[in-house]
Amino acid sequence: MAQKILVVDDEQPIADILKFNLEKEGYDVILAYDGDEAIRQANEEMPDLILLDIMLPGRDGNEVCREIRKTQSMPIIMLTAKDAEIDKVLGLELGADDYVTKPFSNREVIARVKANIRRQQQIPDDAVQTTKNIEIGRLVIHPDAYAVTRDGVQLELTHREFELLHYLARHIGQVMTREHLLETVWGYDYFGDVRTVDVTIRRLREKIEENPSNPMWIVTRRGVGYYLRNPEQE
Repeated sequence: MAQKILVVDDEQPIADILKFNLEKEGYDVILAYDGDEAIRQANEEMPDLILLDIMLPGRDGNEVCREIRKTQSMPIIMLTAKDAEIDKVLGLELGADDYVTKPFSNREVIARVKANIRRQQQIPDDAVQTTKNIEIGRLVIHPDAYAVTRDGVQLELTHREFELLHYLARHIGQVMTREHLLETVWGYDYFGDVRTVDVTIRRLREKIEENPSNPMWIVTRRGVGYYLRNPEQE
């Protein structure tokens, strides 16, 4: 069955072009032209991925992203004419997985879509198909359920946040550069922006750490990258 993509853009020519090119790649495409319609389509159609424009009439893309993230975890790629760093960071902090700045090439959009869907579906090669729980002190990662618990209470993580934490947990104690994490967890390197990693790490800390400004689990190695540690073994 073809993967389903929801394209949300109030500019019909752009939406139509995206629909045409995505259908050429074999995807099933649904269109929405405003924020309320996007939320309704996301809930009814349960797409595999959403391409979401920020500048929408009524509810803007950031509001739509925030609302969808309350109940769903499919990849969301933001489409924006704004190139300011703060706009990109805000979208990522609200739960978006990626962003593309207009004007964009169809090749770039297709590459981002494929990478995000691939990461949503596949088990990383070096996971060796393991489904054993990973216990890091009070933090437990449950690969089978794509869930994380702290002190027995399940934490609400997005798919991308889970993938990032799971990858760090499988390489506990090893410092990972932002570029390496972008390539292995997001599934691409050329199109990616390392700031995406920083924002996702910050979101993860807010969810798993009791004091995100003084993290126990996810540690920054200044000038290099990040690593996961077990505070109970130190």
